[in-house]
Amino acid sequence: VQLVESGGGLVQPGGSLRLSCAASGFTFSNYHMSWYRQAPGKERELVAHISGAGGITNYAASVKGRFTISRDNAKSTMYLQMNSLKPEDTAVYYCNAVLGRYDYWGQGTQVTVSS
Repeated sequence: VQLVESGGGLVQPGGSLRLSCAASGFTFSNYHMSWYRQAPGKERELVAHISGAGGITNYAASVKGRFTISRDNAKSTMYLQMNSLKPEDTAVYYCNAVLGRYDYWGQGTQVTVSS
């Protein structure tokens, strides 16, 4: 199983970024997927979650209305569209898949929101 995030970077407050998570090594469409983030000195927190077919999504209250999670099962890729970014969104963002008893993580991608 491999999860590879991309798309992070430096953006000004109010800007947008789209993160991608390319998955391999398992039947992507069979599993729920999630985005987490971890800011310096803070615990890792769930940002958004999407069902296998993509029809069910859930968001942390802090990002609801600004972030959109989606997936393309034909490409085995998950996305996180982040709009109206705030400095408090600064964190390393991680892709997560739970396959049975096993928990898989990507290496993370840094998002920095600063003027």
